[in-house]
Amino acid sequence: MDTSHLREDYLKGQLVECTAPADPLTLFREWLSDAIAAELPEPYAMTLATATADGVPSARIVLLRLADESGFTFYSNYTSRKGAELAANPHASLLFYWAVLERQVRVEGAVEQIAAAESDAYFSSRPYDSRIGAWASPQSAVIEDRAMLEQRVAELAVTYPDEVPRPPHWGGYRLRADAMEFWQGRPSRLHDRLRYVRQPTGTWARCRLAP
Repeated sequence: MDTSHLREDYLKGQLVECTAPADPLTLFREWLSDAIAAELPEPYAMTLATATADGVPSARIVLLRLADESGFTFYSNYTSRKGAELAANPHASLLFYWAVLERQVRVEGAVEQIAAAESDAYFSSRPYDSRIGAWASPQSAVIEDRAMLEQRVAELAVTYPDEVPRPPHWGGYRLRADAMEFWQGRPSRLHDRLRYVRQPTGTWARCRLAP
C-alpha cells in the first residue's frame, strides 16, 4: 500500500520557550492531563523500546502507572522478552503519542526494578482476573494454544479463590529520565521540538531542535 499521497497539516498548538516550564515533568503532567481531558483512548499508553546487550531493538506498548520525580513506572513479567532485555541492557526509551493533540513526548534513561513492597501494593489493586492472568501467562514464551492458557487460569482460580499473591516473576520497573523531548506539530512541517537534558546538579538544560 502506497501512503505517500496522504497528508496532514498540524494546526492545533505551539511549544515555545517563553511559556514552557523549566522542569520537563511539569510539562509532561500538563500534556498528559490535556490528553485525559480530551478523552483519548488510553492516554497513558506508551511505546517502550528496549534492546539486547548487543543493540538489537524491540518495541511494544505498555501502560504508564506513575510519573513523578523518581521516574516513569510500568509493570511487567520480569521473564518476558522486555524483562530479559532490560536485565541485559538496562537502558530504554518511552514514546507517548497523542495524535488528536498533535503531540509526542520521548523519554530516555536507565531502568531498574522497583521495590517489592511497591509492586505488591500495585498488584493487590488490580482486578482479580488480571492477577490470575499474571500467574497464568509465561509472557513471551511459545505456547501450544490458547486452550493451555485457559486451562491454567481455571487451575489457578481453584488455587487462589480469593486472595492472589504477586508472582515473584512479576513487578514494576522505573525509568529515570535523563532526557525528555516534547514535540508539537506545526504547519508546513516546521514542528516545535524542545529537548530537556538532566545535568549533574539535578537541574535540566533545555534546547530547541530543528524539526
